[in-house]
Amino acid sequence: MSQASSSFSPADQLAEARWITVSDDLPAGVRPAYDFRTVFDVTGAASEAWITVTAHGIYEVFVNGERVGDEELTPGFTSYARTLYVQQYDVADLLRDGGNELRIRVSDGWYRGRCGYSRFADSFGTQIAVIASLAFVDGSGSRSVVTDGSWQVAVGEVTRADLMDGQTTDFTRIGAERWEPVGISTDPLTRDRSRFRVSSAPPVRRCERYEPVSITRLPGGRQIVDFGQNISGWVRLSRLGPWGTRLTITHGEALDDSGDLTTDHLRALVGPEMTPLNAGQVDHVISRGAPGDMFEPRHTTHGFRYAAVDGLDEDLRSGDITAIQVRTDLNHIGDFECGDEEVNALHRIAVASWRANSCAVPTDCPQRERSGYTGDIQIFAHTAAFLDDVDMFLRSWLTSLADDQLSDGRVTNVAPNCGNDPNGDPEDVIHGAGGWGDAATVVPWELYRAYGDVDALRECYPMMKRWVEFQERAAAGARHPERIAARPVPAPHERYIWDTGWQWGEWLEPDMVFDPAVVGFWEQGIVATAYFARSAGILARSAHVLGMADDERRFSTLAEHVRQAWRAEFMHDDGTLTRDTQASYVRALRFGLIPEDLRPAAAARLARLVEDNDGRLATGFLSTGMLLPTLVDYGYVDLAYRLLLGHGEPGWMVMLDRGATTVWENWHGLNEHGHPTDSLNHYSKGAVITFLHEYVAGLKATTPGYRSLTIRPYVYPPFGHAKATLDSPHGRLESGWRIDGDTVIIEVRIPEGIDATVILPNGEEHRTEAGSHAWSCAL
Repeated sequence: MSQASSSFSPADQLAEARWITVSDDLPAGVRPAYDFRTVFDVTGAASEAWITVTAHGIYEVFVNGERVGDEELTPGFTSYARTLYVQQYDVADLLRDGGNELRIRVSDGWYRGRCGYSRFADSFGTQIAVIASLAFVDGSGSRSVVTDGSWQVAVGEVTRADLMDGQTTDFTRIGAERWEPVGISTDPLTRDRSRFRVSSAPPVRRCERYEPVSITRLPGGRQIVDFGQNISGWVRLSRLGPWGTRLTITHGEALDDSGDLTTDHLRALVGPEMTPLNAGQVDHVISRGAPGDMFEPRHTTHGFRYAAVDGLDEDLRSGDITAIQVRTDLNHIGDFECGDEEVNALHRIAVASWRANSCAVPTDCPQRERSGYTGDIQIFAHTAAFLDDVDMFLRSWLTSLADDQLSDGRVTNVAPNCGNDPNGDPEDVIHGAGGWGDAATVVPWELYRAYGDVDALRECYPMMKRWVEFQERAAAGARHPERIAARPVPAPHERYIWDTGWQWGEWLEPDMVFDPAVVGFWEQGIVATAYFARSAGILARSAHVLGMADDERRFSTLAEHVRQAWRAEFMHDDGTLTRDTQASYVRALRFGLIPEDLRPAAAARLARLVEDNDGRLATGFLSTGMLLPTLVDYGYVDLAYRLLLGHGEPGWMVMLDRGATTVWENWHGLNEHGHPTDSLNHYSKGAVITFLHEYVAGLKATTPGYRSLTIRPYVYPPFGHAKATLDSPHGRLESGWRIDGDTVIIEVRIPEGIDATVILPNGEEHRTEAGSHAWSCAL
């Protein structure tokens, strides 16, 4: 069984089919999956047969009881009002001579299920629906079966299905369905077939399996299963008990002091009273006592390391339960390894966190919100593009980002933009923050940088331009109240200072005090204006690549105006800054905001701030991944390694010391008492591993697509050795070093067509041709 190529026309294939649906008035979180069914005859053997299908909701297809394909959570997660992916499968081997049954199971999914931080439902519509066409050739010729009013619908064994809350499967209902006529959907969206697209992104699949590392029965009978790894997905359970046994499976990331599962840290706080929501992630299964029955809830996902199983009298054994990681099946292209096992472990948990958050879209976390947050992927896109081939995956997500862009040019905090209050204003104030909305420019540019993908820039350019024009208008149109109070008459440069609207700022700095009455509207001009300058510069460079000379001049000039305004407002004459924090200096140096002659002084101040903080970092969400590269670029190599390897809090090694298998949202994700405080699976702080790829191993592109590169490892002798590998668009790249006594040996592998320069630790430079090469020098 195979999926068709991306060359078929969805609209043509589905031209004769109708959207079919079922009416219900059940609240979100307890709605079932619905099985849509038809029967048809086949004469002889089918020489070919293709089913084309999509849904409002997530679907599975069954032909004669056999599940079609190996994809999960289809049709995927997009901004459904503008883009809806359609799949096509070869099902010739599943058809048989005589009577056949086609069944399509549809649940709420992202379309109308609970979604996002606030768990609002019905983000895209209030009815699930499906449309399909099965075209086949048999002994009677070419024939087709399409969704229409002749189909039937029933609730099967999946009696509850919500992506966030969980799934209930009642095996005793198999064969007891009550079939009723379907309805024809009247959802206005079903009239728009221009939304139909064929995705070029890799599909979501079951990618990794984890067996239990321990199973513990608690005094009350609950069994705690530890899979040893925090993942995104579900469990597969075969020991279900005798007929009528009702099992409850709760999923979470942490245990409490008694060894029981806790999900309190995953309960979102909403409203003025900061009311905690239910954490969800609870499945139920009712057994019919039949050998071979397997519970595998394919209409929900969970973020978890532990599963708590209630209701089973028998003791679970290792072969009874397995954790399945469900994510986009990305092609892995980059890796790193060195002689320090703690550093290798840090790399592993960063990779694991990214993989767990690459399910259909790049999410922030796989449990509490599961949303395509712009800020997270803006931070991590550079790292992700090294680890995996994310070109088409992120281009798919960028399509939703562009689809959801607001009328004034603001970029939504999440894309696809679900989980909003259906009674509220969809263009509310929370969207369009600096460092978050800038994903509109940064992510396309990172795809161009990593893969030489000009198409990504071309497709996204209108969105990129509208975003920068919004920043320009926002800066010129309003001033923050604190700035007005300090300077009632605006200075000329202030037309380029952006500090209004909702701003997250340097979110989650270690000393940040969270005040819900202030957060979002605090004065963050030093952050937002920096990103304004960066995005304007990226837009100018993108215009150059695309041959748009007028735009290149316009936005190059704008970027320079913003840089000059930032300096006038936030920088002292000696290069120090009005907000004297590590994050401010990292961002200013990384974005080129400080004049070149003052950068050494600014870098020295950054280093002093680190030293004065007992050699620990104090950066937050946006700047942490840039901290170590910035220090090394300005000569503070030893300090960068001290920060990387330090075991003081806050720091990356603290996560490892406290048993992390993925990167935490907050620096104190597990506090000193081992209690969870926030999500334990947020990949953004894992962007530090770019330092391992580009500085420790020294593998850094200097032109888009790695057409040229500089290999300059900053050797740290205690590691003993280090190596990075990358399957670039031109072939396998390798850069590594090893210590041999008082000598360091640099070893590289360069494919054909790449211009490489190798810089040894002693400063020697070597232009390198294709092939494997080695140099040595004294330490």
